[in-house]
Amino acid sequence: MAKDKIVLAYSGGLDTSIILKWLKETYDAEIITFTADIGQADELDGLEEKALATGASKVYIDDLRAEFAEDFIYPMFQAGALYEGQYLLGTSIARPLIAKRMVEIARAEGAIAIAHGATGKGNDQVRFELNAAALAPEIKVIAPWRLEKFREDFPGRAEMISYAESHGIPVTASAAKPYSTDRNLLHISYESGVLEDPNFDASAESNKDMFVLSVSPEDAPDQPEMLELEFAQGNCISLNGQSLTPLEVMEKLNELGGKHGIGRVDMVENRFVGMKSRGVYETPGGTILFTAHRKMESLTMDREVMSLRDSLITRYANLVYNGFWFAPERLALQALVTESQKNVTGTVRVKLYKGNIIAAGLSSPYSLYNPDIATMEADPTNAYDQGDAAGFIQLNALRLKVGAGVQQQAASQVKQGV
Repeated sequence: MAKDKIVLAYSGGLDTSIILKWLKETYDAEIITFTADIGQADELDGLEEKALATGASKVYIDDLRAEFAEDFIYPMFQAGALYEGQYLLGTSIARPLIAKRMVEIARAEGAIAIAHGATGKGNDQVRFELNAAALAPEIKVIAPWRLEKFREDFPGRAEMISYAESHGIPVTASAAKPYSTDRNLLHISYESGVLEDPNFDASAESNKDMFVLSVSPEDAPDQPEMLELEFAQGNCISLNGQSLTPLEVMEKLNELGGKHGIGRVDMVENRFVGMKSRGVYETPGGTILFTAHRKMESLTMDREVMSLRDSLITRYANLVYNGFWFAPERLALQALVTESQKNVTGTVRVKLYKGNIIAAGLSSPYSLYNPDIATMEADPTNAYDQGDAAGFIQLNALRLKVGAGVQQQAASQVKQGV
């Protein structure tokens, strides 16, 4: 009889390598591994051979970088999404794409389940499973780290390494990097290990080798570099006059941002499952794109439209962070965001210098800035009568005066003992 099939999200690291073999033995199943190429670079080298050597019956390694940039990063940046005021959601936004492709493979292969190596304490388990549920509610999910038997078999890292050695699993585990990383086209994250101490200074000279995408601001060039970004309906379409795809934009901005030490964030954030965690992030290209997009909006976006969209940033960012990318409320918000971006078209110039992104000019055919009206000199258009401001101020002051009068009267009565 043919064995059941399970599709495993596979990175080739210690955890997913152990899980591959464990799933095969525990469920007597055929394990199909899936790895999404979303910009991990050389981390994918030798992955197919490693998966097959560990027991996979079939290996998928799909290049999803273009889809990631165009259908996930760009729409999220149009929304101005920023989690807890700092995090550009680099890991969070990759998970729905991985889940989407996993369920597509599971359906094509006739698999009974998908599996992942996310810890039972983290956000990724939630993201993978909520997004999978929204796309393929009929497919079962296996999360080994939430299974008591798996945790009994592997109470610590030493047991995992011992298991790998005894089963001939080709993995490399060492203390050379005492933290975990996750890399994609948008960022690299660093967490756990030595970073679990929030007082540990990741920016110290002694830790500079930890970073991959960027130099430290202190080591960045002493001369600024000018960069021109052209936007069309909220999407960056060219850099320095050269038309580029979303993928090419991200790759080039990562190169430029990394060169100038841009996009490092060190924060303590609130995980969806209820605990705080410390993360260090490198997002060089995303930081430039986010900043330039906001500057373009400042010139072209109606005040009330911007206010409405901005009031939803926290909600949108939480939906991405918590795993609700394919939820109906995120799709509804995206429709509003898309409408808000229809005039966000034009050119932004910025200077990159030692970790900073410095404004250097804006222009747009849809500019709402009118120098004739805004000027401190006489307005040749007569569009604004300064005398009108008196009535405007009076109307807005009315409630303040009424409130202040009530407070004064109450305080007077208290003083008099009334």
